[in-house]
Order: sequence, then structure tokens, then C-alpha cells
Amino acid sequence: MNSKITNQLKEKYEAIDQDLDVHLEGLLHSKPITYWDYIHTDALLNLQIQRTTLPDEMVFIAYHQINELIFKMILWEIEQVAEKEALTAVFFENKLMRISRYFDMLTTSFNIMRKGMDREQYNKFRQTLTPASGFQSAQYRLIEFASTELINLIDYRFRKTINRDTPFEHALDHLYWQAAGKDFKTGKKSILLINFENKYKEEFITFMKTYNTKNLWSRFKELYECDKKDKDLVKAMRQYDYTVNVTWVMAHYNAAKHYILGEDGDGEATGGSDWQKYMHPKYQKRIFFPDLWTEKEIEEWGTNI
Repeated sequence: MNSKITNQLKEKYEAIDQDLDVHLEGLLHSKPITYWDYIHTDALLNLQIQRTTLPDEMVFIAYHQINELIFKMILWEIEQVAEKEALTAVFFENKLMRISRYFDMLTTSFNIMRKGMDREQYNKFRQTLTPASGFQSAQYRLIEFASTELINLIDYRFRKTINRDTPFEHALDHLYWQAAGKDFKTGKKSILLINFENKYKEEFITFMKTYNTKNLWSRFKELYECDKKDKDLVKAMRQYDYTVNVTWVMAHYNAAKHYILGEDGDGEATGGSDWQKYMHPKYQKRIFFPDLWTEKEIEEWGTNI
């Protein structure tokens, strides 16, 4: 064995009070890695469980599971920016472009939904999904919390009444997506929202606290002035913001419109949400990095696509 590698291994295990010989002996009994063991292919391919006998439900399930895997990759990249001690414009821009490419893939993938499922089949199997909804993707909510300050996720109607001193639970109750399942006049929540919060509310509040000062927008504002003016970084920030909050959202919106408002659709989302006003960016003006946009751009947000 290469003596240099042997010495490095010895140093590695001595640093954690481990005997190198014991670990080397373990290699004698271990089996070689295979692709299917490393990726856990068998487990992965057994997660698509249909509720109906309609073939295109398999497309729907697998597609959304792929989305969740991509969301996981996005959160992985954001976490690296959030935790980076000596954050630079170059590192920041590199991570943002990775994330934007993930969202570009998500955006174009909606053609799989629009053209890859029979509308009649969809409008049959979707009835078995009630009251579940894609609205209930917790990872997507985490991406939003990790991207910007909470005030930028508050329902547009209530932003003037909420500030950094507002309790996190109160802020959660006034996030823009509450409009999908809550009557703000009565405070009554739909079963869609109740189920979602019963599952994730505590996790959300903990995550909101964690990312309150290290979300992407907060980390950008911590940079040196010269880095905040870096053209490549600013361009990457704007691209990420627009890709997530306009391009990707509109692709999702148009796919939903194709099936829900189509010839066989009934106009109702499976979770019972007012999905058009909740999803369309022109209503809520979700903008992660507001200071990087002009007043005119903000005013026209989501109207030119």
C-alpha cells in the first residue's frame, strides 16, 4: 500500500481515537458497492403507489416525487450559502446559478404534466386526492423561508401591520399562501390548511427562526459594498427571484389551468383553494429581493408573461 496514503489514514483514525488496523480488517468482509445499492434503486422505485387503476396517475406521482427531490437539492445549496463564514460574491453567485438551473428544469418539466397525462384520466384520479394538494409541499415553503425575509412572504394586504418584532406564529398566520385556505374575515381555515399546519407548523416556526438572519436576502445585505454591486451576483439574484416567483409559478399556474379549467375540469383545486389568486404572481407580488427591482418592475410583476 502507498505509504503516504497509509500515513494519512493512520492520522485520520488516530484523530478520532480509532485503530486503523480494525478498519482495514473490516474491509476484508465488506462487499463491493454497486450502483443499485448506492442509489437505493429498489427502494426508490417502490415509492410510487397508486390510489386508482388509471395509468396516468403513475406519471403524476413520479413527477411530484421528482420535484421533491429537486427541492431537496435546492435547500442543500441554500444551506451552504447560509452557513458560509467568509461569504464572497463569487461563491454566492455560483450557488444561485445552480439553484436557478434546478428551477429552470422544474419549469420546463411542466410540459410533462401538460402533455404527458390524459386530461380525462387526470380529472378522475384527482378526485381521490381530495383534500390533499401540491400546496402542501413543505420543502417549497422552506425554500421560501430560506430565500428572503419574512416580510416579503406576508400577504400583500397585511405587510404594513407586520415587522421584525412580530411573533413568528402571527407572521405564519399572515403568509401569502394562507390565502389559499383561510377566510381572513372569519379566521376559519380549510381542512387543507389545518392538515398542513398540524403536520408542519412547529417545524416551520423553528426553521423561520433559524433562517431569520441567514436567509439569502439577509446574507446578501451582509456583503461588502463592492460585492453587493458585483454585476454577476446582482444578475444571479434577479434571475433566481424572477425564475422562482414568476417563470416557475406561471408554468405551474398554466399546467393547473390546463386541467382544472379545461374542457373536463370543474375549476376546483383538490384542496379547495382559491388557486388562481393564490398562485398568480400579480396578486401577491412575491419578490425575494425587492431592493434589486425598480418600482416599475415591481408594479408590473407577473403581468408580462
